[in-house]
This record gives sequence, C-alpha cells and structure tokens, in this order.
Amino acid sequence: MAERGGGWGRRERILLWGVLVVAWDAAWGQLRYSVPEEMPKGSFVGDVAKDLALDLTALGERGVRLVSEGRTQYFGLEGKTGHLVTAERIDREQLCESVQQCVLRCELIVEGGRKIYAIEVEITDVNDNVPSFRDAQKELRIRETTAPGSRFPLSEAHDPDLGRNSLQSYELSGDEHFSLAVQTGPGGDQRPELVLAKALDREEAAFHELVLRASDGGEPARTGTARIRVAVLDANDNAPVFSAAEYTVRVAEDVPVGSVLVTLTATDADEGMNGNVKYSFQKISDRASENFQLNSESGVIRLLRSLDFEEGHFYELKVQAEDGGGLSDTAKVTVTVTDVNDNAPELTVTSLLSEISEDAPSGTVVALLHVQDFDSGANGQVRCSLDGGVPFRLVKTLENYYRVETSRELDREKVSEYNVTVRAADGGSPALWSSAVLALRVLDVNDNAPVFSEERYSARVAENNAAGAVVVRVRASDADWGENARVRYRLVEGRVRGAALSSYVSVQAETGALYALRSFDYEEVREVGLWVVAEDGGAPALSSNVSVRLEILDENDNAPQVLYPPPASASGSLSSEWPVVELAPRWSEPGSLVAKVVAVDADAGQNAWLSYEVWKATEPGLFRVGLHNGEVRTARAVSERDASRQRLVVLVRDRGQPPRSATATLGIALVDGFSDTFQELNQAPAVRQQSEEADEDLLTIYLIASLVCVSSLFLLSVLGFSMSRLCSKSRLRGSLSPPAVHCYADGDFAADGVDMRGTGTLSPNYRYEVCLTTGSGKSDFQFLRPVLTVPPSSAEEGPNLDEKPLCSSQPAGGKEAAPGSAAPPAVFLPEWLTDGRVHA
Repeated sequence: MAERGGGWGRRERILLWGVLVVAWDAAWGQLRYSVPEEMPKGSFVGDVAKDLALDLTALGERGVRLVSEGRTQYFGLEGKTGHLVTAERIDREQLCESVQQCVLRCELIVEGGRKIYAIEVEITDVNDNVPSFRDAQKELRIRETTAPGSRFPLSEAHDPDLGRNSLQSYELSGDEHFSLAVQTGPGGDQRPELVLAKALDREEAAFHELVLRASDGGEPARTGTARIRVAVLDANDNAPVFSAAEYTVRVAEDVPVGSVLVTLTATDADEGMNGNVKYSFQKISDRASENFQLNSESGVIRLLRSLDFEEGHFYELKVQAEDGGGLSDTAKVTVTVTDVNDNAPELTVTSLLSEISEDAPSGTVVALLHVQDFDSGANGQVRCSLDGGVPFRLVKTLENYYRVETSRELDREKVSEYNVTVRAADGGSPALWSSAVLALRVLDVNDNAPVFSEERYSARVAENNAAGAVVVRVRASDADWGENARVRYRLVEGRVRGAALSSYVSVQAETGALYALRSFDYEEVREVGLWVVAEDGGAPALSSNVSVRLEILDENDNAPQVLYPPPASASGSLSSEWPVVELAPRWSEPGSLVAKVVAVDADAGQNAWLSYEVWKATEPGLFRVGLHNGEVRTARAVSERDASRQRLVVLVRDRGQPPRSATATLGIALVDGFSDTFQELNQAPAVRQQSEEADEDLLTIYLIASLVCVSSLFLLSVLGFSMSRLCSKSRLRGSLSPPAVHCYADGDFAADGVDMRGTGTLSPNYRYEVCLTTGSGKSDFQFLRPVLTVPPSSAEEGPNLDEKPLCSSQPAGGKEAAPGSAAPPAVFLPEWLTDGRVHA
C-alpha cells in the first residue's frame, strides 16, 4: 500500500486497528480480525495457527475444522500455513445493510471437538457504491405564481456505504431561478430541497432543466446525478395533505402475498387537476421495493412477495402525495415484521467418525454437532435429543454445540452398524424439528473362535473309491468379520495302520472338503478317525476342532476262493499229476456224503454269503450239492450204467451286487471195493473224456479229407475203377489165409497202413490204439479209445489169465520216460472196463 501526503493510507490504518484488536482478543481466549469488504477470494485475514499456538501439521487434515454461522462459508483455513483466508468475495452492504458494525463469526474446532475457539471478523466498509437516485429523471410542475423562497422536496440519493463513504453532499447546477437547500433529518439524513430563488415567468420560460449531483466522502469520491425538469404552470395555491405524518404497520412474516398492508390518504382543497392527488414512493430501499407496491391512485400499499423476518424485520418508506398542479406532501410509513416459527432448526454434523472399534472405551467421541434456528425468541430456542435404545449420549459443549459419545462398550457381533438419529426441536408452537442420521460402523475385534455346525462328523465311504473324491465336508462359522472371520481348515496329523494320516485323506483349507487321497480297501482298513482344526485369520488366531469318523463300506470286489478241492483241481486244467479223485461205492444210498467243497470269501456281509450248485456233471442228476454247506451227496442210487469216472463242476457264488463266482472240479470214481488197485486208480489222471473228444475230432477230419479226394478223382474214376478191380482180383487169388490183426503204437505203421502222425490234436498224456487189417487199403477206420498202460512189474510177471490181453501202446511221441521220473501207474483192466473194443 502506498502512503498519501506523507501519512498512512486508510487501508493501512484499518489493518493496524485489526491487528490491535486481534492481539487484545487473543489475550482473552477469542480471536478477532478485521478485513475490508470486496477482498478477492483467498485474501489473508489472520494467522490463526500463530495466534492460537497450534501445530496444524501434527493435527492432520481431520484434526482441525472451521465452521461458519449461516448458510454461506465466507472463510477458510489453509491447512499448511494455518492462515485464515476469505472463501468468498464479501459485500458488506449485502450482509449488513442496516447495521453499523458488520461482524461475521465462525468457530475453529480442534481435535475432533475437544477444543473450540470462537473467531470474529469485522467487515470494514469500502467505498464501492456510487450514490444513486431512485428516479434518474424527475419532472416538477411549479406555478408561476409561486413566491420566491418556496421549497420543493427532491428525491434523496441512496448510498449503501458506511460513514464517510456514504452520501455526504448535494450540488445543484442549472439556472438562476433555483437554488439548493439541504435539511438534516432527525436521524442525521440529508434531505435536498429545491428553492425558488427568482419568480418564474411562464411566458419567459415554460421549462427549466436542472442537474442534482450527490457525492460521498470516499477517496476518491463517487458521484451520482439526477436530472430535474421544471415545468412552469399556472397558479395552484393548495398542496395535498396526508392524514398522518407517519404510518406504522405491524405484519407477520407469513402474511399472504397480495395482502393490503396500509392505505394512505392525502387530501387537496383545490379542484380539478389541481386537486387530483397521485401517490408515489419518495424514498425506498431496493429490498423494500421488491417487497411492497404502492397504488398511485388509491394510496394502497400491498405485499409483492413473502416476507422473511430473518432477512429483514424493519422497513421505512417515504411516500409523496402530489396534485395535478405540482404541489405535494410527504409521509413516512414504518413496516415492522413480526417473527413466525417458520424455520426448522438446522442440524449440521461438523465432525463424524464413520468407524469405531468394538473395544473402544465408554466416552469415545464419535460426532460433533452444531444446531441453529434463524427464528427469534422461543421460536429459536433448540433442544436436542437422541433416539432411545442406542449406546450413545449427547453432551453439550458450547452454545449450539453438542458432542455424541459412547455410553457403554460395543459388541459388533450383536450390532454391527448403528444409524443414530439426532433430533433438534425448537420452542415454537407448534414446534418445528429436524433430524440427522449418523451412520456408524463397528469395527471387528477377533474375540470369537470358529464354531463347527455339528458336534462331530461321520461319513460312509465305499471301498475302491476313486482317489481325489470328496468324502465329507465340514463347516465352521466365525461370528467375527473380515479377516477375523476367514476360516481355514487343517488336519491334526495321525497314523492309520502305521502310515501317515495325510497319505489317506486331505482337507481343502478354504472349503473344509475332505478328499480321499487313495482308494480304500475294506479288507485292510474298516474305519478312519481324525480331527479337523478350524482357525480364523485374526492376530492372534483363534481355533477349534472337531472329530471326523470315516466308515469304509464293503463292496463285492472279491470272488469266492475254493480251499478244497485244491486250486489245481478246481481250475479244471489238466496237469502231469493225477487230480484228487473221491471214491464213491456203487452201493451208496441216495443222500450219502461223497465230498465237501470248502470255499471262503474275503468280503463281508452278504458279499460273503456263499451258495453252492452243480454247474456241470458227467451224469446229471446223480449228485447234488448242499446250497449253503457245499456237501456233495448222491441224489439217487448208483446204477450199473453210470460211468465209473464222474467229473463234477461245482459253482460257488456270493450274494453281492453284481455277484461273483468260482468253480471247483471234483473227480469221483464209482468203485465196488477199496482194493489197492482202486487206491492207485485214485491217483491216476482223468483223461478218458478228453481222449474220446480227440477221437471224434480226428474222425471228422478224415471224413472231410475223403470227400475232397473223391470229388477230385471223379473224372478218372472209370479208369481207376477198372485198374483197382484187376489188382484186387489178383491179390485175392494169391492170399487164402484169414486176415491177421496188427496193432501199431506211436504212429508206426506198415507201408500199406494209414499214417496217423498228423493227428496233432491228441494230448501227449493220452494213449491211443489203432487196429487195422493187413489189407488196410480196404479196411475201415476204427475209433480211438484211451487205454491205461501196463506197469512194468506186471508185464514181467505175465498177464493175468482172467484178463484180456491189451494191445501194446506207448505215450504219444514214441519217447521213453526219463529215468527216475514217476511213471503213471498201470493197471490191468477187468473185463467190464474193456467191453466195447472193436477190431477189424
């Protein structure tokens, strides 16, 4: 700022006084600053941090809060510097139109409402308004008979500035007929009057043009002008007169728009145009002109828009009554607005915690509230309360400030969120109220351990299950929230049959699903017991455990196992050793026990319940098997027609789903007695049946070969037939002796015999016999029969005369038994075993 005339400027003096006032108020615990109006946004007002000795950087962004009265925030606080600055451009005339000292108040809230400092800022006036006239042009009518010295009131200029910046003087420029006189009213206001200095002569000049200039005392001074046109009229000797010099009106602020507030009356003794009175506002403020309307004909003042006691409760109007001859009178109208309870209390949350820990101590401040009511008297007295049933209370700190704090400890598991309703009601009748809802979320503390949904778990798992399948799922819940409620599962390590439990089952940490890591075998493990631990994510973590029992269910995965007869016999395969042969007397009665099949099943339950039945038999109906005990008994009496060698296949079946089975093969010899010969027979292999089957196959092959040969040689049949007849006749003539029987073994035949070495379907374990005549070309093929060999000891001693001689035979292949090897026992067959042998 620059100095003028070697002295301080006006703004410097204002700032100096502001600093002195601030220093004085700071000493009493209250800050007071002064700032000129119309300062740009962000202008410096005062150093609050320095004056209050506050360290704003330590308090943080949420540690300091500035709250202003009213609906508009005019000041702000810079967090880094602690300077109080203007938040808006301030117009003193708009804020304090009829107030000499314009003071704005705000509060500085420090540390969440625990400290509050009041700040007052005086807005000093600046000469920013030009004096203005309501009517920039005015016309006066003055009769020429008007005596010099007569006075005519002029419109007053209005300057909303204060002090020297407001209206200070009037100046008139025009001609010599008029001069200006300024009267000082009771309130110190200046009232300009036009004085007739020289008699008028309408014939000389019918109009006079004047300029009225109004100036304020600012530096530099501002000036407003109004043009006055004086029309010279004929004589009018009576001026209008109001019925009262001052009208007083009291009106409630809720009076309807358009209501008549007052009717003005002015009379004029003149007649005609000189007695016709017109009403107009001589002096009225801009705000009053928006609220009131004057009817120029009737003098009725009506309400243009709704009144608001909080905007203005007092209005002063000046009304002029003027007749047609230019004479006039003035009156003052005072309108007083009475308050009505039309403003509900305003509840402002200046500081609020959105989250609070559930272990916060009682008395923790969660919110700071500011309440105000723009009504006056009882209508502006506010009472605050909280809705019941919440663990909070209201504590009043300063005037219009309340603190919301906890009244007891919180429990998030019971109530996780609070919507605290604060109500503010005024003292009007009826009372108006407003409310604010404080949303507060309770933060969790890890004070609850996980709880399983069941006291214990059990599951049934079928054996041979797929590896990786879910066998059971455990669930635990935690009443806490967030990480404190995140449950993870793990197994308590143990052992199953010497192996680690973790090699059998595993648990999914997030879902609690137990998986089988391997396929269970009921025959090895029938039950698995384990413990599962549920642990939350708190710090420190809380946990609980539960027992889980897995019962392995049996499946029919094992077939019956035959213990007797031995497996070699039960399989039905032929070996070099003699199979077990059971002896049964031919005189056995029906139901006699012959043998017993013994079988077991490794499964359990009905999967191990066994049943026995005859599957195949040499003589169906001769034997039967006990359904549940496997005993082989004769079903009927043995007859002479029954073969001595019986082969019986027994089917052993369990009751599983699907059922499994095994077979046992029994060899049964029907004997007349228990001599040594039949005891040895009990050790011989059962080969007769397979020999007969092989003979049948070989005969079929030879028949097919014969048909092919006959078809091939049909064209040569005539020649062949003739030659064969000649050859056969000569051969018959030369031989008169009967044909001799030759037996060949091991496939060695005469040159005219049939080569049997190609029959590879016969087993080496079978003996075979071929009997042909010497004339083998005409002989028919005889069938093959298994023949038992003669033991060497019997051969040396000589044949029994009671027995028929046997053809010599050797094992197929023509090889002798190896020295030291066990030769199959040889027997002399009785006549009943050799019946049916046919020779050519």
